[in-house]
Amino acid sequence: MKLRVVGILGILAVGSSVSLSLGAKPKAGDAAKGKETFEQCSVCHNVDTDERKMGPSLKGLFKREKLASGKKVTEENVKATINAGGNGMPSYQDMLSDEEKDNVIAYLKTL
Repeated sequence: MKLRVVGILGILAVGSSVSLSLGAKPKAGDAAKGKETFEQCSVCHNVDTDERKMGPSLKGLFKREKLASGKKVTEENVKATINAGGNGMPSYQDMLSDEEKDNVIAYLKTL
């Protein structure tokens, strides 16, 4: 009986560690690569000044309380904005890979 209980506890421990690793946060993006990808965004968005171009300045974006849409500034909301576009901004859902979007977000977090 003790052997069976120990075996079950071992299976539970392994299962817990597997589920923890599966639920782990994805690797953060690469800010340097994100800066390169962002070049296409810089046509419409400033990052050096607060001055608006066609779209809002993204300088200090992750230090702000809210996005232009009024939503809280989170990685998820920024990624959703990149994916959906809006207010004249095209959707980048299919134009950028998830890795490129993560890289752009990592770059924006450095501003």
